[in-house]
Amino acid sequence: MALETESAPASPTHSTHPPAGPTGVAPPTRVKSASAHNTLRKNSISSSNLLEKGSKLSQHSGSSQNLSSQNQRRPASAESCCGAAFGSSLPPLPVSVIQDMKNVMAMSEIKTEIGFARAWLRLSLEKKLLSKHLGTLLSDAELLRNLYKRYAFLRCDEEKEQCLSYLLSLNAVDYFCFTNTYTSTRLAYRVVLFTSKKMSAASTTANAWVCLSGTLGHTSKIPLNKSNPNQIVFQHKNLGLLSTLRLGHDNYGLSPKWLVEHVIVRNEMTGHTWKFPCGRWLGRGIDDGSLERILVGEMVPAHVSSDDLIQSCRTPPRCRSPNPVGPRRTDVRLSVADIQQLLGDAVNNLVKFFFKPEKERGGSLTLLLCGDLGLVACLELVFNFGFKSTRFFGKNLYLWDYFERVEQEFQVTLREEQERLQLTGLARTDSSAIIKRKFTLLIDKINKKTTHLGKDDKFQLFMCISAREHLLHQLLLPLHQCAATSHLYEEAAFLRDPQLLKELINVLAATAEFDIVLEDSLTRGIDN
Repeated sequence: MALETESAPASPTHSTHPPAGPTGVAPPTRVKSASAHNTLRKNSISSSNLLEKGSKLSQHSGSSQNLSSQNQRRPASAESCCGAAFGSSLPPLPVSVIQDMKNVMAMSEIKTEIGFARAWLRLSLEKKLLSKHLGTLLSDAELLRNLYKRYAFLRCDEEKEQCLSYLLSLNAVDYFCFTNTYTSTRLAYRVVLFTSKKMSAASTTANAWVCLSGTLGHTSKIPLNKSNPNQIVFQHKNLGLLSTLRLGHDNYGLSPKWLVEHVIVRNEMTGHTWKFPCGRWLGRGIDDGSLERILVGEMVPAHVSSDDLIQSCRTPPRCRSPNPVGPRRTDVRLSVADIQQLLGDAVNNLVKFFFKPEKERGGSLTLLLCGDLGLVACLELVFNFGFKSTRFFGKNLYLWDYFERVEQEFQVTLREEQERLQLTGLARTDSSAIIKRKFTLLIDKINKKTTHLGKDDKFQLFMCISAREHLLHQLLLPLHQCAATSHLYEEAAFLRDPQLLKELINVLAATAEFDIVLEDSLTRGIDN
């Protein structure tokens, strides 16, 4: 299996660099004299020599067992590792000075010893292991005697312990100084899929694939091995911080229907792990008929162990991506006040995001839009409130079915308006015709370019693009006035109650003040 590794151009991101020094560590408050500092090391030995000799120390003290176990998990290529471990498992990454050094030494873009030392420091800092790794290296008194004079900073036990305690406090902050600095290095990514416990839904005969997107690029479609579609490890140019994952198949075979609960992706070098909740079917004739799901991930905190993460993935997600509608939802029915509060919080989070300077913006805009309790999820609650989705005869309706009915009604209205213009030469002065035309064009584009997407994913895509084009608050009044709304919604719904509609328009008008830039994985090539 040959993997394509085309990547989008890297976007500049803010990076945090560790302070420079003899060993890449900031000097403590107590400073030696200038003469002592100048003669700190013998024969001008660089910090990379200490790291190299320290790796021999760690290997001698028993770290070889971690190295051998990690080498078994670290494949040379995706082809050799697709079926290495059957089933949904996430082996813990070893805490090993040797393995981190070997990973850094394998980076082809670094040419100097000091460059390798800086890369190792950045990697250790990002993994929150800098204090632990340096403590391991500095624990060998013989190594320090060979490299440093007796009055050196690192030979003083009191100063050394104080420095390590300072470095330990850095673990309270999340650094991405390695990820954002070495943007062209190739990294290994492990993808683990957790499917349904039901035998009929746990596997598929179709040809499945995944596609990852991050702040520094995206992959092409990576096919999953049919013998073990639940796990794959592949190498790719640094993707940065992951944001979205596309999961799909071609509906091939006798039993293509597939129920995926969660997807876990881990960067095998930095240890960063992302969890992508799904909880939806893939396949024609079930759920909303989608052959592809667009999942939005969130980084797993570093203190969560692999065992705890796997245990949390054994059950269906609380928030599905995208959420099912109508009677299929398992959530407690929310009141109008609850929905208004959630929507207000989602809009406020977007406002706070854009009011911060670009370098200080924490989190992902995609997560604020499509994540758990994001803008799209709250709008889904708004449109589902009072929606008559249940049918005694035939399939239940989706929100996308409602949108398509509105599109047909708008097309009739626009044709009548065009005929009136040709007869009288008088055009309407309000902007409703422009809004209706934009609505019908967008619905038509989505239906033509996303044939593999289900109805719920199309709704999510529509809402994202409408937010980008500042159409959300402008669409509500035309929707309120169309006959399809009166037919498919109860009187207490947001789209039918005049007071609720007015408040909804005022809240969503705040999103029109910002330029929302969507990822390519969300827009699917749909332009303005």
